[in-house]
Amino acid sequence: MFDSIAIVGATGAVGKIIRQLLVERDFPYKKITFLASARSAGTTIEFKGEQHTVKELTPEAFDDIDLAIGSTPDPVAKDFVPWAKERGCVVVDESGFWRMDPTVPLVVPEVNPDAALSHTGVIASPNCSTTQMVLAMKPLHEAGKIRRVVVSTYQATSGAGVAGQAELVDSSRAALEGKPVENKTFAHSIAFNLIPQIGSEKHEGYTSEEMKMVFETQKIFGDDSIKVCPTCVRVPVSNCHSESILVETEKKITVAEARELFAATPGIKVIDNLSAGEYPMPKDCDGDDATFIGRIREDLSCENGLAFWCVSDNLRKGAATNAVQIAELLVASSK
Repeated sequence: MFDSIAIVGATGAVGKIIRQLLVERDFPYKKITFLASARSAGTTIEFKGEQHTVKELTPEAFDDIDLAIGSTPDPVAKDFVPWAKERGCVVVDESGFWRMDPTVPLVVPEVNPDAALSHTGVIASPNCSTTQMVLAMKPLHEAGKIRRVVVSTYQATSGAGVAGQAELVDSSRAALEGKPVENKTFAHSIAFNLIPQIGSEKHEGYTSEEMKMVFETQKIFGDDSIKVCPTCVRVPVSNCHSESILVETEKKITVAEARELFAATPGIKVIDNLSAGEYPMPKDCDGDDATFIGRIREDLSCENGLAFWCVSDNLRKGAATNAVQIAELLVASSK
């Protein structure tokens, strides 16, 4: 058990959900500290019926802190994680900065829990689009070894934070009223539109978001032979990322077998009845910690291929829930 814990980025959208999850999941601790930028320091947070003053994120803030769960921009994580490690604090980091560091385990607890126990002071949580995909891949990879994945993501505006969700509402209202739309968070209008670019141009026509899915998937499975071809698209949905996934396996897996494998995997819920119009949709998955799978079918163009649809709340399992689950692994291992 970690006696003293801290939430870094406690006032942000993901930080708020982390706070909720600590209560919902009865996370054990004796003392809790909420840390944020100088702009938010001094404000108060109500937690378990008590008022807590948010402290400024400084090196000294980690004195006597045993475990920190952080959800901050990459440059902030670059600075604060070493501060914490120097003071003997273990960090579960949600940012992208430490994910590909070879000394830092990248963990989805349902997929590679043992990796968390090999940490040297920091454990990284993957990108939200990667998290739901590797969870869906896990049972198929174990049963038939995945050779290749082709994935198209339909990513909600919440992936760009509260500002992204607000811009969806504001730009949609402006478009309906025939008023000019001002794009602040996104490069193009998100109202009634799809933007086939998330992140910067990175590698041979792929974006940084897409390359995260390639490299993070290979690292999580410890298998560089898995080929991943991603296309990431921002869509006018407030919350929950959706993905169309096609996997090619060495050993053939039938649709019936895949459905059973998915249903038996912790963290996955199957909704798959096309004739009844039942399949996962963002509006139904919002606020749930599960990864939902439906539209399971054989790939008509590949002998050992399976196609399916995958939806998950990117603020919960894609971020806050996964981080808290990693922290729970650490607690369990310390008993």
